[in-house]
Amino acid sequence: MRTATITQAKNGLSALIDRVRAGESIVILDRGTPVARLEPILGRGETEGRLRRLERAGLVRVGVASPQIEALLEPGPAIEAGSSAVEALIDERRTGR
Repeated sequence: MRTATITQAKNGLSALIDRVRAGESIVILDRGTPVARLEPILGRGETEGRLRRLERAGLVRVGVASPQIEALLEPGPAIEAGSSAVEALIDERRTGR
């Protein structure tokens, strides 16, 4: 991924847009800190393109299996009378279960 400072972006915007049209992403830096990203618009499959970019960067793995809808439709575990779901969650986080 190419980077450009704000000054470079202002002075050479046309050249940067040509690179973006060719499929390249450009990060704009302000005093060395990334503040913006120029990316091509992908149209209908825009979400798909973002996922593929994240996958190429090694940040996510795109699933291949269909979602387990049945698991979402089943009722959750029962909470004992007099106990709190919040307390159970906090306890779970403390113990690392």
